[in-house]
Amino acid sequence: MTHVFVAPHPDDVALSCGGLIAGLRELGQNVSILTVFSGTGDPNLLTAYQREALGFGSKAIWPATEAFNRANLANDYPIDETQAPWAASPDRLDETQREADASARRFWQRSSWYRRADIHNRATEGQPLVDDVPQQGAVLTAELIEAEEAGAIAAARRLEDERYALFAEASVVFLDLADAVYRGYEGDAELLGVPRPDDAAPVDLLRREIARLEPQRVYLPLGVGNHVDHQLMREVGLALLEETPAWIMPGPDWVGRVVFYEDFPYALWRDFNHLADLPAGTLDALPDGVSLYPEYAEISDQVERKVSGVTLYASQIDRLFGGRRQMADAVRAHARKVAAIGATGSMAERYWVSTRI
Repeated sequence: MTHVFVAPHPDDVALSCGGLIAGLRELGQNVSILTVFSGTGDPNLLTAYQREALGFGSKAIWPATEAFNRANLANDYPIDETQAPWAASPDRLDETQREADASARRFWQRSSWYRRADIHNRATEGQPLVDDVPQQGAVLTAELIEAEEAGAIAAARRLEDERYALFAEASVVFLDLADAVYRGYEGDAELLGVPRPDDAAPVDLLRREIARLEPQRVYLPLGVGNHVDHQLMREVGLALLEETPAWIMPGPDWVGRVVFYEDFPYALWRDFNHLADLPAGTLDALPDGVSLYPEYAEISDQVERKVSGVTLYASQIDRLFGGRRQMADAVRAHARKVAAIGATGSMAERYWVSTRI
């Protein structure tokens, strides 16, 4: 089970949900980021093999930090003649290994195969050490770095997203659908207008990618600001809420799992305070008997980590805020405003949770 955050573009989740993500990771919760419009072309023109080879779709980048690498853990006490009574010795390790093997046999007794439970950090049964296996995906690969240096905007933004995932200790999945600007939207009037009739929300693709991550909750943009890509992701969330569990191979009941986040900095720029501030008809697709209620994430202890995460999106900071200091001030000021609305703590993020009424 994990918390799945759907980002229309790289940086959207860090900007809108960075405080909650930091809090979830502190609690040991799994976090996955699903970045949708991170490409310049149509991935449907690629074969399944090409998608995998390019790191699209089902490829995930998992964090590789010191906390996950046993090589960074030193012995508590030297293993020599002066060792303490409780310290490990070869004889004690052998005995522990025998007990581990016995436990493994009991665990697999109903299985047709058996794997030895090795307590040592060494390869067994021809299997490599997990610590020695490269992580999936394309974190900071030479190809991406070269593309970034050559001025490829999509490559630069994807690298920023990967750096953020490593920083946040989250996994990230790239779908690499074409950004709205590559789908023919030109100017603010079109980019912040109504999605074209021929530009449907990728509901089937998102449903498959979200469901395979077995989400405890899935967070999608509310669409504050009306960016067409954000609106399409909101439509995906509303479409999920319309689905009912099937009798055959039942899927999840999405009501209660689907949560909408307030798009930052649009929520700041639009002075968004309540759902009534959305354009008329925005939530008309909510199914009968389903409503949204506000839930506040108190982020006073995480706000500085959120600010640090946003700084990793260097290509966007000047364009959105005019500088790092202005960005940090905007993040803190908006968090204080949201906390005041919800009368909770000193800084907060607000989420709209689906529920049956």
